Amino acid sequence: MQAAPYHDDVAAGPPGGHAVWADTSDGVRLRVGLWPEGTRGTLLMYPGRTEYIEKYSDAARELASRGYASAAIDWRGQGLSPRSPHDPHLGHVNDFRDFQRDVDAFHAACKGADLPRPWHVLGHSMGGLIALRALHRRTDIGRAVFSAPMWGLPLTPHRRFMAWGLSWVGSTVGLGQRLAPGAGKVADPAAAPFDGNLLTTDREMFAWMKRQIVTHPELALGGPSLGWVWAALREMHGLARDAAPQVSCLAFLGTDEDIVSADAIHVRMGSWKDATLEMVEGARHEVLMESEATRARIFDRIAAHLDQ
Repeated sequence: MQAAPYHDDVAAGPPGGHAVWADTSDGVRLRVGLWPEGTRGTLLMYPGRTEYIEKYSDAARELASRGYASAAIDWRGQGLSPRSPHDPHLGHVNDFRDFQRDVDAFHAACKGADLPRPWHVLGHSMGGLIALRALHRRTDIGRAVFSAPMWGLPLTPHRRFMAWGLSWVGSTVGLGQRLAPGAGKVADPAAAPFDGNLLTTDREMFAWMKRQIVTHPELALGGPSLGWVWAALREMHGLARDAAPQVSCLAFLGTDEDIVSADAIHVRMGSWKDATLEMVEGARHEVLMESEATRARIFDRIAAHLDQ
C-alpha cells in the first residue's frame, strides 16, 4: 500500500501510527490511518462529518493502552480524501451508499495491513449511520460501538418538512452542490469559540481540535450541501425501517446532546436485542473527547464490551 500523509505534529496517537491510500471500487483514493500495535483485536473507527484521521489519534492512544489496535478513515469529501470539485470546503455526497464503497476499501486496507482480529467498529455521528448500514452487509465485524450516532436529526416538524423539500428540489434541479440553508455558522470551524460550542465541555480538547485545523487548514470542512442533506435524510429514513443487526452493540450519548436526535437513538436501541445505551452525564456531542476522567471511563467500558 502506498504511504499517505499523516500529521504527527497535531496527532496524539501511539507509536507506529501512519497513513496509507486505499482505492474504492469507483476509483476514489481515500486516506486511511493505521495504529497497528495491539494483541486483543482492532477497532475500526468510522468518523463523523467534517472529521479526519488525526482527530481519532487520541482514541487510538486510549485503545492501544488497553491492548487494541485501531484504524480510521477520511471519508470521500473530507480530510485529505478527494473533495467536491465545485467547492472543496463543502461537505457533499450524492448518495450515502457511496460511503459503503469507502467502507469496503477501508476494510480491504486493514486486511492488507494485517491488523489483528477480531475486528470491531466504532461509529461516531455520521459514521454511526454509515456503520449501521455496514453491519447489515458485512460479515467481518464482531461487535459495534456507537458515539452519538446520527440516526435522526433534532428537527421540528416545520424544519423537517423544509429540509426534505428544499434538499429534494435542490438536488433534482442540479443545485445539490450548493450550501444547505442555515449551514453558514459552521463554514469557518477554525474561528468557532469554545463558549456555546455543541461538541465538548473540555476546553483543552476543544483547543486541540482547533489547533489541528489551524495548523493544517486543508483538513477543515464547512457546512453540508443540499445533496448531502437529501442523501442523509433518505438513509436515516431507510435504516429506521430495517430491523436491528444481529450484532452486540454498546452506545454512548451525552445528556447535553444537541446535534443528533436523542429520541431516534433511544428508539433504535430499544429495538436492538443485544444493545446497551449509556448516558454520559453533562457530555455533549463528542463524548469521546470530553474530560480525561470521562474518556478513561468510556474507553474502559469499550474495552470490556469488546472483550466479552
